[in-house]
Amino acid sequence: MKYPLIMRRAVPLAAACVLLQHGGLARAAQSAEAASITGMRPVMSAPSSNDDALPGAQAVKPDATNASDAANAASAPANDARGNVAELMQMIHDAKLSELRTTYNGSYGASLFFYPQQVTYYVALFQNKQFWRVIKSENTDRAEAIYADFAQQTAQLSEVEIRRIRLQAQKAYIEDIIAMSQDHAKRLQADLDVARTQQATVNDYQRQTLGETVTLHAEKEKAQAQLRQVQSEIMQLQRQTEFGLPVSKLPQ
Repeated sequence: MKYPLIMRRAVPLAAACVLLQHGGLARAAQSAEAASITGMRPVMSAPSSNDDALPGAQAVKPDATNASDAANAASAPANDARGNVAELMQMIHDAKLSELRTTYNGSYGASLFFYPQQVTYYVALFQNKQFWRVIKSENTDRAEAIYADFAQQTAQLSEVEIRRIRLQAQKAYIEDIIAMSQDHAKRLQADLDVARTQQATVNDYQRQTLGETVTLHAEKEKAQAQLRQVQSEIMQLQRQTEFGLPVSKLPQ
C-alpha cells in the first residue's frame, strides 16, 4: 500500500517531535533528582523594582531551628537563675564559699558570698533562709551594688512584717495589762464583798448590843431602886431595933 508523499513526510516529523519531548522530560527528571540529592532549593528571582515588591517581602521568615534557638535564648535567664540557686546551695553545703556580708531585716536577708578559687561572687536574696534570687558575678563593684540593692529590698519587704511583730507585741502587752487589771479588780471585788458581809455582821452585832445595853440599863436602874428601898428598910429596922438605947458617943 502506497501513501501519498505528504503523509510519508509527516510521519518522520512527528517521530522527531516525540523524541525531542522525551529528551526534555528526561533532562527535567535528572534536574529534579539532582536538586533532591543536594538539598538545593529553587532560586526565586527578585522583583525588578521596589515598587513591585510586597511589604515585608524582603524579611526572612525564621524556620523551626531559629524558633527553637530563640525559645532557648528567652528561657536562658530563668534556667540560669535556677542554676545559680542550686549551685549556691551546693557550694554552701560543700563549704567552698566565704560569707563576706549578710543583712537581716525580719525574716528577709541578703548575703554576699565569695568563691576564692574562681574569684567569683554570689549575691543572694532569701526569706526564712530560703534563697529565691541568686546573682553570680566576677565584678566586685557590680556584686557590691547588687548586694546593696538586695539589702535595701529586705528593708522594704520587712516593713510590714516588722510592723506586724510590733503590733502583736503591743497587743499582747495590752492583753497582759488587761488580765492584770481584771485580776486586781477581782481581788478588790472580793475584798469589797468581804467588807460588805462583815459590815452587815457588825451592824447586826451593834443593833444586838445596843438592845442589850438598853435592857441592861433598865435592869440596872431597877436594881438600884430596889437597892435603895432595901437599904431604907434596913435603916428603919435598925432604928426600931435600937429605939430607947443610949446613943453611943464618939471617942474624944
